[in-house]
Amino acid sequence: MSRVLVTGGASGLGAALVAQFVAQGHQVLRTDIGTTFAGDDGPYLRLDVRDPADWDAAVAWCDEHWGGLDILVNNAGIATGGRIDVETLDEWDRVVDINLMGVVRGCRAFTPVFKRQRSGYIVNTASVAGLIHPPMMSSYNTVKAGVVALSETLSHELHPYGVTVSVISPSFFQTNLADSFQGADKAMEPGVRKLVEKSPRTADDIATVVLAGLAKKRFLIIPDRPARVAYLTKRWARPLYDRQMRKVAAKVHQRAEQAHQTHG
Repeated sequence: MSRVLVTGGASGLGAALVAQFVAQGHQVLRTDIGTTFAGDDGPYLRLDVRDPADWDAAVAWCDEHWGGLDILVNNAGIATGGRIDVETLDEWDRVVDINLMGVVRGCRAFTPVFKRQRSGYIVNTASVAGLIHPPMMSSYNTVKAGVVALSETLSHELHPYGVTVSVISPSFFQTNLADSFQGADKAMEPGVRKLVEKSPRTADDIATVVLAGLAKKRFLIIPDRPARVAYLTKRWARPLYDRQMRKVAAKVHQRAEQAHQTHG
C-alpha cells in the first residue's frame, strides 16, 4: 500500500486517479485549491500549486501523518491557448506559473523526502500537446513540453536515489478543463470545448490506463489511441503531420479573415 498525494484532485483526471488509487487500497491525500472538499474517500488538503508555502505544508502533512510519501502526482493544470499575437503575456505568465512551475514546485518540495527515503515515484501530468504542437496553442504546447522535458531530466537525475518518474500525455477527454479557459483569443474556446465534450473518452478511462502504466513503471504513458497516433505520425511520417497541422492553421486563418470582414 502506497502513500499518494494528488494535486488537482477535486475534479477531472485528478479525481479519477484518486478514486482508482483508493480502490486499489492506497492511502491518498487529495489536494486542490478549494478550502474544503465534500468527498469521503480520504483526507483533503488545500494546495495552490503556485504557493511555495502550501507545498511546505503538504510536505509537513505527509511527514506528520504518514512519515513520508511514496507517489507524488503533479496533476493540477488549466486550459489555455491562442494565436501568438492575440494571447496576452499575462496569460502566458498564468499558465507557466500553474502548468509548469506548479510541477517544478512539487518536484522541488518532495525531492528531499524521496532522497532521504532512497525511494519515491514522481508522476507528472503533461499532455499530448507536450509531444506534438498544434497551431494556436503556443503557450499550452510550451508548458506541456516543458513538463515532459523536466520529467525526463528528473528520471535520470533522481535514478541514483531510487526515484522513478513517469509523465502522462493524453489527448482530449471528457473533463471540466475547458472551464478554466480564460484566454483573450475568444476564437479558441469553442473549439477546445467541442474537442473535450465530444471525446468518447472519460477521465476514468484515462486513469485506468495510467495506473496500469505506473504499475509497469513506464516513463512515457500515452493513454489513448488518438494521442498515440498523433505522436507516431510526427515521429515517422513528418510530412503528413506537417500537412495536417497546416490545414488546421489555414482553417483558423480563414475564420479569422471572415470574422474581420464581417465586423469591419
